[in-house]
Amino acid sequence: MGAPGASVTSGAGGDLGGEGCRCGKCGHGARAAHRKAVAAFVALREEYAAGRGIPAGLTRSAGAARQWISDELTLSARTLTEHAAATRTTWLDSVHRGTLRALWGAVAALLLGQALTAVGDGWTAHRTATLTAAVALALGGTVTAWRHRGHGGVLAPLTGEDQRLSTSRTVAAGWFGVAVFAMLTAVAGNVLPGGAPHPSEADAALAGRAALSPPMLLVLLTVCGTAVAARAVVAARVRAGRLQKPAAERPRAVDLFADDAGRADLAATQYLLVNAAVAALALTVVIGPPGLVPPSAGWVTAALVVVSAAGYLAAKCDEGGRPVILSVVRAREPGDLPAPIRPGDDIEIRGTGFVPPGARTPDLLARIVVRIGAVHVPVPLVPGPGGFTNPADATLTVPVPADIEPGPTEIRVITASGAESAGWVAEVGE
Repeated sequence: MGAPGASVTSGAGGDLGGEGCRCGKCGHGARAAHRKAVAAFVALREEYAAGRGIPAGLTRSAGAARQWISDELTLSARTLTEHAAATRTTWLDSVHRGTLRALWGAVAALLLGQALTAVGDGWTAHRTATLTAAVALALGGTVTAWRHRGHGGVLAPLTGEDQRLSTSRTVAAGWFGVAVFAMLTAVAGNVLPGGAPHPSEADAALAGRAALSPPMLLVLLTVCGTAVAARAVVAARVRAGRLQKPAAERPRAVDLFADDAGRADLAATQYLLVNAAVAALALTVVIGPPGLVPPSAGWVTAALVVVSAAGYLAAKCDEGGRPVILSVVRAREPGDLPAPIRPGDDIEIRGTGFVPPGARTPDLLARIVVRIGAVHVPVPLVPGPGGFTNPADATLTVPVPADIEPGPTEIRVITASGAESAGWVAEVGE
């Protein structure tokens, strides 16, 4: 795992020349400004990490220089966040248009596939029904995308409160689309006027009823219940401080099968793949000829989805954790004599969960606070090669305020997500 803050370098490459597009209708200008802001922040961080650019008057005090560097980096990180927000707005608008093109592209692909397969068999009522259902479903998706056009179009209902794509919502929405498509196919197969008598004219109604069989209805109930239960579990754990969910800059496709830090999540991956495979099988029942999939496969696939959903929910109930302080020691510089903690000294807080997954950007690192007694002390940003050496997930280094009274003093860590650790009592000497 890279050093905290290393993720800010993403997108810094490429041509930074020019001012980008100024038409005001696309995101080229916002993306170019964001790339320049990223490059400026990385250059500033690396310069401070190398010990350059620090005012001469601060070089005699390591604590003052560190605090000055931290303040400068925090201000630069705020500018970076403002550019990222502008980029997110234009990105969501482009996603809204892109999803509409993909939606109608799928309808066109279905039309092409039906036309190619009808060359030798002839056009049937089944093909007409499936195309009618696809067009109706695409129209519904278009209305949804227009309604949420400022929030990513059809991605808006799939995005959680933390601005990440939700695996459970995406799976439930996918199955809802399969069920509606099957139902519309069955309806169209019953109401569309038929031609010459042909056994395949009843295929649409038969396929729709097969896709909406009891096993598939069990699958639909399972995935919808899983989406509701997963949201309730996450919300309850966040409120209880047992799960940290800092907001992401924007939803990404990797959110569907990865955790908040972008690492592969086995529970989410298996849940997504199992449901994708079973949904593809259900679509084959609707679109393909009758008898292509044996009826006995229904209950087997439904049981597979139920087991997969149980594993996904179990992982949701166990993920994450609150920050925990394991020890507090005096930060000793080389050459210092052993001594108790005194006001003005640096202390090193050792533990776990100080930097939750997804909170390694500079603006979120700058929000970590240590409460020492009644004083809230921001954790200074200490730059290092390629990232930051402080704060880290397992250690925090902060100065003890000068106005702390000697004696037992309670110390708590408040992370960027707002979660607060249990108190740790340290003895502060005179």
